[in-house]
Amino acid sequence: MLFEHYVAELKKVELLTPQEEQALWQGYKEAGDLNCRSQLIEHYQPLVFKAVMRWHGNQAVMMDLVQEGTVGLIEATETYQPDRGVAFSLFAFHRIRGRILNYLEREGKLNWVYMDSPVDEEQATLSETLVDTAAAVPEQAERNYLVEQLRSALGRLPEREQVVLSAVYLDDQQPKELADQLNLSLSHIYRLQKQGIRRVRGMLSRVMQEFK
Repeated sequence: MLFEHYVAELKKVELLTPQEEQALWQGYKEAGDLNCRSQLIEHYQPLVFKAVMRWHGNQAVMMDLVQEGTVGLIEATETYQPDRGVAFSLFAFHRIRGRILNYLEREGKLNWVYMDSPVDEEQATLSETLVDTAAAVPEQAERNYLVEQLRSALGRLPEREQVVLSAVYLDDQQPKELADQLNLSLSHIYRLQKQGIRRVRGMLSRVMQEFK
């Protein structure tokens, strides 16, 4: 499937009302209705597109990313628990992006297919921040190792802390906007953010000692 065809099909996806979506989650999670599962995956396919468009590449590469991102979306759909109060879009986007990054690293394409979202005032891209291609090979290896350890630490956080840190630091989302989406107070978001940072620092403390 060519990327243009995928985009054309994506435009045909019809948005669900909150009531329709809730009914689908109930049908899937409570009754095991696989048709409800399929509709949810189709409804949230634009999240995959959003994640994929942070990279540039030829059509074959972009479709590989779509496939990986869709696997992440399916995994998120299967593991999501609606009663925990976390917006599925936030929960799923983290899984989708993680699946894509794992694929790019596994295939050795992280430096070839690049993110174009600036992350600082000097317009550095996220891939340039994660991997310094101008650094010596040993320095690149150390930095890649630290990035992988950071991702691993984020993945071990409690669900809400993981969602908050990913949204604020990786998706550049404002805490106030995140609070509205999760139906939490802004102070609660900040508390989850601080707790998550404290846990990550604890998990990485021994690793950081090795690089002093």
